[in-house]
Amino acid sequence: MTATSPAAYQGLNLQYIAGEWRPGASGRTATNVNPFDGSDLGSFSLASRDDVDAAYKAAAKAQVAWAARAPAEREAIIRRAVAVFDARADEIRSWLCRDSGSTVIKSLIEHGAARTITEYSASFPGKISGKILACEPGMESRYERAPLGVIGIISPWNFPLHLSVRSVAPALACGNGVVLKPASDTPITGGTLVAKIFEEAGVPAGLLNVVVGAGSEIGDYFVQHEIPSFISFTGSTEIGRRIGEMATGGAFIKRVALELGGNAPLVVLDDADIEAAAGAAVFGRFLHQGQICMSTNRVIVDEKIYDQFLGAVIARASKVTYGNPADPAINVGPAINQSQRDGVVAKIEQAKKDGSRLVVSGPIEGNVIAPHIFADVDPESSLAKDETFGPVLPIIKARDEAHALELANSTEFGLSSAVYSQNIDRATSFARKIVAGMTHVNSITVGDHANAPFGGEKNSGLGRFNGEWIMEEFTRTHWITIHKTGPEFPF
Repeated sequence: MTATSPAAYQGLNLQYIAGEWRPGASGRTATNVNPFDGSDLGSFSLASRDDVDAAYKAAAKAQVAWAARAPAEREAIIRRAVAVFDARADEIRSWLCRDSGSTVIKSLIEHGAARTITEYSASFPGKISGKILACEPGMESRYERAPLGVIGIISPWNFPLHLSVRSVAPALACGNGVVLKPASDTPITGGTLVAKIFEEAGVPAGLLNVVVGAGSEIGDYFVQHEIPSFISFTGSTEIGRRIGEMATGGAFIKRVALELGGNAPLVVLDDADIEAAAGAAVFGRFLHQGQICMSTNRVIVDEKIYDQFLGAVIARASKVTYGNPADPAINVGPAINQSQRDGVVAKIEQAKKDGSRLVVSGPIEGNVIAPHIFADVDPESSLAKDETFGPVLPIIKARDEAHALELANSTEFGLSSAVYSQNIDRATSFARKIVAGMTHVNSITVGDHANAPFGGEKNSGLGRFNGEWIMEEFTRTHWITIHKTGPEFPF
């Protein structure tokens, strides 16, 4: 922390409910550990169903007065949260390194993204509007947008701060109350640190609540609870599908936004700048150990330049550093936990058995897996078909542009993608044919702008985050007619 920073936050290992910091009521505890060295980051007394009840009731009660506030008042509080992000930048980034295994560069990116979406959300209170519609004489027809009420948010462990704030900030800005359930692996950066930031900014007591608990105890209850009108979930397709079923199949139907798995292709056409494309492949795959839903999960390369491209990637990957994420010189840090590490190792071994050619490898020490690159990967293999949430890059050979497009779309997912070509018109035409929510020309597959729609197609989810799209998700449309003289009825 710098000399001008405020005193560090205290009490981050508690629940935040109804404006109070308190232990969970489940009687169960869990230890939060640093994924790199296993050091103890503190124990949580976990939340119970009663805590979930209390959190939702507090949010519902506080939301009424919050929605009635003038837009300028809500905007001012959200802008104060931006100031907190600035004042506490070093503290926040330090927690990201310790709590989620972020490298220094990733912590800079994530802090910046969370700050930016908060700043952009501050403009929402003044943008929510309605419209007068044409209708018959003697009446008025109009629609208005209003807050949904309470938003339930379940965030993941890979970009815990940003992917919590991405829903928290716009939900509050649109006049809603919030209950946030962070991932068990990142309860601080995905949960209680967020609560501290917005509490310091002056968000009213009870409006934002954080419950840290075991999914087996409170997960289903969190989704099926009668109070929330909307569940925002970021995570795996398997769990997202179940959440969608629970949210719409129970006694209380609610809306959902589901940002799920990906299998992002980076396509390198035969006229691409090979060095630039190789740089994108290496950075796009190994940033945050490949633990990003938009991470370059496979590279598809035209056979005319395949060998040149492979050589360029190998040369770049040989310079990628790995180890302690708190060291600014390190590019690849640890997997979030041993289970995740074991899953990635199993995929590496399976790729070897499937006949893929291992061209880059390195040691596996603790939860840190050195970059692994496989060439000549069978497009039908599990390495090409499945999402690998780790530092493993498969490279696939395409016969030509048409075959490259076929391979790019040959997946159940459709989140992000990229294409490289020095002919912008050709690349843009190719991009339009990829079935995905996002495609980037001559850049990495990882991209997120506060004013651009973020979301996927197929099994990558439902709904869109950011910009005007999240405003629509987090508000409801209310049609109102006003009859200046009462209509006459036939009976």
